[in-house]
Parts: sequence; structure tokens; C-alpha cells
Amino acid sequence: MTIAIINGPNLNLLGKREPGVYGNQDFETYLEELKSLFPSISFSFYQSNVEGELINELQRVGYTVDGIIMNPGGYTHTSVAIGDTIAAITAPLVEVHISNVHAREDFRKLSHVSAKAKGTICGLGLKGYELAVHYLISVKN
Repeated sequence: MTIAIINGPNLNLLGKREPGVYGNQDFETYLEELKSLFPSISFSFYQSNVEGELINELQRVGYTVDGIIMNPGGYTHTSVAIGDTIAAITAPLVEVHISNVHAREDFRKLSHVSAKAKGTICGLGLKGYELAVHYLISVKN
């Protein structure tokens, strides 16, 4: 099974950025832990702060992988184009947010991704990625 993880803007700063909201662990370390939890899964990982690059990556993997876990970061609330791309691809996508976006500023309650995703996990920290993997495994079998 192949799962692509795609992270959006500022997620390259995990472990440094607002640790009270996002925690103290960088994503690369967490990804190694995730790989050890699911040794039979082939993970790819992509992060960009650029909207068009995220769209290109979704298009590149969206017809070949078994599932996608995406944290679009701030583009969740602004990018109709990312939502349109998710609607166009065939791989099931789970939207993940480390923080509980519904408990934050009002503008974060709008997602251009949620309606196109198979589901959304938010507010459970990095554990949300693991839960998304479990879901993708369940729909593959």
C-alpha cells in the first residue's frame, strides 16, 4: 500500500512554530515513527509553502497512490484551487489538522478541502496522521 503525505505552508516549522499549538516535534522525526508503526506501507512525503506546488504534487500522486493524507495548512481556508484538485483526483484523501481549527479564529472554520476529502481529523496533534493511516488501510481492504 502506498500513502502520500502532503503538508502545506509553515508545517516545515513544526517543533519551532507555536509549540503550544503545534507541539515540540518536527515532522521528519514524527514521519520516522509513523513508518515504524506501519512497516508494510510505503510512504512518500512532500511539503511546500507554495500553493501551486501543492496542486502539482496532488496531481502527480493523485491517480497512482492508494491514499493521501493532507494538511493544507493556511491554504485550507483560502484555496478553492486545492479543493478543485482534490475533487479531480481519484485517490482518497484525508484532511488532517494538528490543531482544532474549530476552536480557533472564525476564518479557520471555513475549509475548501473538507467537502472534497473523505474525512477530516483535527485537534488531535500529530496523532491525526496515524488515525488517517488506519482509515486509509480500512478502505483499501
